[in-house]
Amino acid sequence: MIAAMDRVESSVERQIREAEERGDFANLPGKGKPIAGIDRPLRDGEWIAAYARREKLPVTAMLPPALALAKELEDLPATLARIRSEKLVRDVLTGLNDRIREAHRSHLGGPPLRARPVDVEQAVRDWRAARP
Repeated sequence: MIAAMDRVESSVERQIREAEERGDFANLPGKGKPIAGIDRPLRDGEWIAAYARREKLPVTAMLPPALALAKELEDLPATLARIRSEKLVRDVLTGLNDRIREAHRSHLGGPPLRARPVDVEQAVRDWRAARP
């Protein structure tokens, strides 16, 4: 009975086998080269940092919600400085305020949320004043 079960191929295994037979893996970048860092074990959490760098994820993607919002608020002046349209500035601020309010309502896990909604009108005035 166990021998018969060993021969059962899962759908994932079948897809991999079929891809190999088609040659889908034949010319992948890095073929024949060692995988960087394969010989050293990763410390706790290091794998997720490596994944985020490789996939070019923003730092906030790995943070608890309260810290992600705090980081977004910290980066807000630089974020707004790159925007050329007042409407887009208002959209960014409104979206941020919506996420802050939702985080306060939902009591997400992690550290306490200390972020408060941004005064949109003041932020827009500051944005206008900083423009060349």
